Amino acid sequence: MKPFLSVRGLRSGYAGGTVLDGIDLDLDAGETLAVLGRNGVGKTTLVSTVMGLLRPYEGSVTLDGREVAGARVDVIARAGVRVVPQGRRVFAPLTVAEHLTIASRRPARGPWTRSRILDLLPRLGERLGHRGDQLSGGEQQMLAIARALLGNPRLLLLDEPSDGLAPAIVAHVGEVIREVSAQGMPVILVEQNLGLAFSVARNVAVIQKGRIAHQAASAEFASRPEDRRRLLGVG
Repeated sequence: MKPFLSVRGLRSGYAGGTVLDGIDLDLDAGETLAVLGRNGVGKTTLVSTVMGLLRPYEGSVTLDGREVAGARVDVIARAGVRVVPQGRRVFAPLTVAEHLTIASRRPARGPWTRSRILDLLPRLGERLGHRGDQLSGGEQQMLAIARALLGNPRLLLLDEPSDGLAPAIVAHVGEVIREVSAQGMPVILVEQNLGLAFSVARNVAVIQKGRIAHQAASAEFASRPEDRRRLLGVG
């Protein structure tokens, strides 16, 4: 059976400089893959390139057999890819309700309706009239996830969703990712928080110097502190 997402020989970067230098990845339906690595190795560049925010220099990105490498962001979004960006990027003057209305303006068929999302993220239901700049960091992260899910994506990209969040909120983010994955949605999770990554991802891929330096099952990688020290600098 072919993987839902297949990345082959992906080279990408900024202003002619190479950040990704031949990335190969596969992702099955319903699988959460944690992409790990030290700062500056290309994790966010990978997300940006798959989403179409960066045009690759070369390589292939196929989504359910369809080539999307180098396509415009709107084309890739219509193919079913959504991203929860690092830093949330919530619009300060818009209320939670307005964010959700805009996100659902062009609804795609699927299970993620506004009511279901508010059941999953009840705090947002309590804050519908609050502006983006009146939300806590955790509430902003939940809103960013809600916006993505309202597009009923076929592939969800999460870039550092635990960044700056309290442990209880990080645990809730993990619950949301597990629920999404249980519905069959493949997820790429870029993360520095190894506890979150190991708790939700079936497999991990570690980037070093723009290439995949190590791939393993999460349980295996979690049990090998020597590999974590060598690849990530943490025990």
